[in-house]
Amino acid sequence: MEEIEFIIEATQESMVNAIKHLEKELLNLRAGKANPIMLSNIVIDYYGSNAPLSQIANISTPDSRTLTIQPWEKALMPDIEKAILIANIGFTPMNNGESIIINIPPMTEERRIQLVKIAKNESENAKVSIRNSRKEANDEIKKSEVSDDMKKNLELDVQNLTDTFIKKTDDLFYNKEKEILTV
Repeated sequence: MEEIEFIIEATQESMVNAIKHLEKELLNLRAGKANPIMLSNIVIDYYGSNAPLSQIANISTPDSRTLTIQPWEKALMPDIEKAILIANIGFTPMNNGESIIINIPPMTEERRIQLVKIAKNESENAKVSIRNSRKEANDEIKKSEVSDDMKKNLELDVQNLTDTFIKKTDDLFYNKEKEILTV
């Protein structure tokens, strides 16, 4: 019976991880407001090793359309500017000698539709991951040494778990879609 409980727990953990990954990916999609997370993928060469921007600078949002980057070391400013341009995220950094300022341009309708498609794709990827977890759990249940009735009940439990996580995925997508399309 422990084996069965382990299968269910592992399946649930896998599905939770799929949701966490989706949440992280959706956070990276900007919906018009400045957010330090927009720069989370920026990596800087810091004395021979790659470091995330957030570890070598303070990133703040003085208002909803501006990001300010205050590096710990002023000598890193050109590297930070270059990394932002190379990342090709649609931002043009401005260096005022003290900090780097990024003005977030308002999104066009076309860009909003693009972002919704990206969010939908991420949502579908999460659903595929959840369904794969269901398939793996069902395969393990079929291999287990329990009665057929118990197997059916366990498969129903896994399906209910899957339905719950698919609904969470849909909810996350619809909320993000609403956020992106709100002007």
